[in-house]
Amino acid sequence: MSKQHVLIIGTVWVEPNSSAAGSRMLQLIELFLNQNYKVSFACAAQKSEKALSLKSLGIDEVTIELNATSFDDFVKQLLPTIVLFDRFMTEEQFGWRVAENCPNAIRILDTEDLHFLRKTRYQQLKRGEEFTIEALLKSDDAKREIASILRCDLSLIISTYEMDLLKSVFKIDEKLLYYLPFLLDKIDEPRIEKWKSFEERAHFIFIGNFFHKPNVDAVLTIKNEIWSNIKEELPKVEIHIYGAYLNQQISQLHNKKEGFIIKGFAENAKEVVKNARVVLAPLRFGAGIKGKLTEAMICGTPSVTTSIGAEGMCKNVSWNGFIEDDFIEFSKKAIQLFSDKNTWETSQKNGIEIINTIYDKEKLSDPFINQIKEIQLNLEQHRTQNFLGSLLQHQTLQATKYMSKWIESKNSLQ
Repeated sequence: MSKQHVLIIGTVWVEPNSSAAGSRMLQLIELFLNQNYKVSFACAAQKSEKALSLKSLGIDEVTIELNATSFDDFVKQLLPTIVLFDRFMTEEQFGWRVAENCPNAIRILDTEDLHFLRKTRYQQLKRGEEFTIEALLKSDDAKREIASILRCDLSLIISTYEMDLLKSVFKIDEKLLYYLPFLLDKIDEPRIEKWKSFEERAHFIFIGNFFHKPNVDAVLTIKNEIWSNIKEELPKVEIHIYGAYLNQQISQLHNKKEGFIIKGFAENAKEVVKNARVVLAPLRFGAGIKGKLTEAMICGTPSVTTSIGAEGMCKNVSWNGFIEDDFIEFSKKAIQLFSDKNTWETSQKNGIEIINTIYDKEKLSDPFINQIKEIQLNLEQHRTQNFLGSLLQHQTLQATKYMSKWIESKNSLQ
């Protein structure tokens, strides 16, 4: 087989220090590079100063345009063997162009998390409703994202919960789905020895990107439902709130007297998490798996989160702390974890086991690459069996394509 060339079409440029999505994308890039694949990264978004220089990794960076035939020329000339779409919106924009211009390239969707699941949970929470599967089935976002999954040859699903949901509720053929969580280094003894002890650590911490609504909601929940309970029992303790893209709603919560300290962007997120004693993550909605919680485990920092926070993350391994949805109980568990060294050390060990059994990149990488190669060898048959996917590729259903062509024509007249 000729040398593999992966074209990644990003929703945004890669910012591993700003979000779990950025870290995830960097993990995928490194996986392909380690397999000696050539990698190109194309993106239509503006690049921020927090974006990683992919050129330093030997990756071609290409700025592309939405609704422009220049992409057709670019992809035809590049002729990648694999095209990876970063989230379903990117596949909607560019998937049909890739299918037309590089029909033999395997098309992979990296979902990051199921956006329709996060969005539906948010909408139901805002309305004060219980989350239901029925609401998912009625969601227009679900229809768009599921259509994108069906059009691709393979979709990467990050959590066990989402795998089960797609197979059992949406009846997606499992040949189109691949469970690929975060790809992390094992936590070995030398790393553990460098961790600070229980006594050397101070304070609670929350860390998250504030472009992301679940993180804004979680900080407001800490402030309104949890912090006064903790402060009553532990009057000298502080919580430090870190995250990229701080907004005014979060900034104005800063209150030194209450020990509620807004720190903003952390240049080195792992460093600040390593110094904290406990991570708090009272997430009330969301999807996928949570980078802040795997990061806590990597830093030897136990956490208290909700069932949505821990969803699909630990299989049958005990959590590295507590999972609690009632915020009075959440506060009590946070106090216990912060104060009781035995509980804290047991929780830390659980975190090591979760990372080493579920997220070990050495165990996860080869089976994934083998799956890609197998689909490539039988691509025609793989697509023939995916009848719904070919139905959605059919021109009569390509609303996105014709909308894009209309915008393209309109732009050329200006």
